Amino acid sequence: MPAKKVNEMAKEPTPRTPQEYEILSGGGAESAELSRQGISRRQLLRRAVGITAGLVGLEAVGGGLIFIYPQITGGFGGKVTLKKLDQYPAALPQNFDIENGKGVFYEGEAKSYIVHLDPNTPWLLSGTDLTNTLDYEYIVKDAKDGSYWLAIYQRCVHLGCKFAFRTDCRSFKCPCHGSHYNVDGEYLSGPAPRSNDRFKIDVSSGSVIVDTSKVYDKVQHPSDTNRLLSELTIQKICD
Repeated sequence: MPAKKVNEMAKEPTPRTPQEYEILSGGGAESAELSRQGISRRQLLRRAVGITAGLVGLEAVGGGLIFIYPQITGGFGGKVTLKKLDQYPAALPQNFDIENGKGVFYEGEAKSYIVHLDPNTPWLLSGTDLTNTLDYEYIVKDAKDGSYWLAIYQRCVHLGCKFAFRTDCRSFKCPCHGSHYNVDGEYLSGPAPRSNDRFKIDVSSGSVIVDTSKVYDKVQHPSDTNRLLSELTIQKICD
């Protein structure tokens, strides 16, 4: 293999799980970027050695409890049970308002935005194409009222910054480098390499349950043939 190709492969960022991002980032975009790009190698090496040594010891005496602990407690890294469904009023995309609790809600315990779309949401796909895409991409249709639910992970897929929902834009906008996402997490513009990550969500029990151990991270830049939601006029002029 050519030396140039080997060097390029060596520089390629290591994929990280949401749990790793939360640990390594320490809540800061700069740290997330360093950890993802492998810039501070000495620091990361020290952490890796310490973590590895600790894990070996834990496996010897406790069967790797550090990994199963989130599953036991139900915290981030496992299933997180949130509020009852009626605490998350649905809305059409153009009416989303996080300050007044319409359509989008931040849940710190799950490190996610809970999105609840109105049954009359104007999807661009229809029929089996829509049904299959929603199932595949962790968007759940409520069997009782026909509304739609999803849980969007709070970190930008560009460099790991924590992004916010902008009511004035009716969309998610990363404050670090400007990546822009629709209400369903679909890519709109900016340097992000794909659409936002989604966690598996379940509403069948009457409460919102987010499984943060299961993440869907395969939604690429949507095209005219597979985009789920149109870009709103207010989103196009968002800065």
